[in-house]
Amino acid sequence: MSSTLMKFAATALVSLGLATSALAQDYSLRFQSSDPAGNPNFLLKVEWAESVAELTGGRVAIEMLPVNSIVQHTESQDAVAAGIIDGHITDTSYFTGKDAAFGLIANPVGAWSSPYEMFAFLEYGGGNELMRELLEPYGLHFIGATTPGLEAFISKVPLNGVDDLAGLKMRAPEGLVQQVFAAAGAAPVNLPGSEVFTSLDKGVIDAADYTVFSTNHSQGMHDVARHPVYPGFHSMPLVEVSINKATWDGMPADIQAILEMSVRDFAHNMVGKLAANDTIAVAEANADPNITVHNWSAAERARFRTIAQGEWSKVASQSANAQRVYDVLTEYLVSQGMISE
Repeated sequence: MSSTLMKFAATALVSLGLATSALAQDYSLRFQSSDPAGNPNFLLKVEWAESVAELTGGRVAIEMLPVNSIVQHTESQDAVAAGIIDGHITDTSYFTGKDAAFGLIANPVGAWSSPYEMFAFLEYGGGNELMRELLEPYGLHFIGATTPGLEAFISKVPLNGVDDLAGLKMRAPEGLVQQVFAAAGAAPVNLPGSEVFTSLDKGVIDAADYTVFSTNHSQGMHDVARHPVYPGFHSMPLVEVSINKATWDGMPADIQAILEMSVRDFAHNMVGKLAANDTIAVAEANADPNITVHNWSAAERARFRTIAQGEWSKVASQSANAQRVYDVLTEYLVSQGMISE
């Protein structure tokens, strides 16, 4: 064998060895959810973790932890960056206190009429790039996003339009959602999702922006709040799937690609399953004489969205990142004919 061939063979063996080493590398990761154990959203996240193990042939094992298992729901971003947990699946608006941009991109109230509109913005309108730009300085890498879908609204009192929100004590997540409801006349407070039921039951709040109808129903929310609003008129959260950036950067390209693909599948799986569950749960609620499902008129929905969109520019003025989110978001919505210039 010539010296040239010997060098080529040696190089090939080294490359093969490195590739084999990378393929053999295992990852045992802990992700914390913003949902409690037993919640349908949490169970779907557990299914995602199991799918990752299957898709990677066991090379990546993810333990999915319920909300507040290791840290509080508002602290998971810091915990991921510090390596206390490896990743999280959570509503991005919980980190609005760090940058108003998180609240605006997480839930631009009034922007989306379906989950697929949000997915299109992320994939084709610059949303994924924005999320990575926002998170990477904090030591996180954004893999992708899901959403439970357009949220229903839980209420102990009848709500038929914007005027009924006046003075309403309600739970809403940090950031733009709270700001919009305040602008509409409500009195929003910050509570984790795990405290919504007890807070309604004890009269701490009279209503809540929480999650989709079927999840509310399965958790007994309509036993204590008998005036839900459906279909949702207000909110659809961006639920980020993010990982410690150093961990991500150290992963081989094929693992990264599998994780990205798995999150896209997870998002569509969550939206589809919860929508199907909603249809069944609404029928059950309508058949219960103790529950009254309120469906806002088109005029009242438009009225609320107008209030919401009026708050976007106020959020944009709070930070350079928020202004960037506002510019990219509104440019996309105008280009799609979803809002006027």
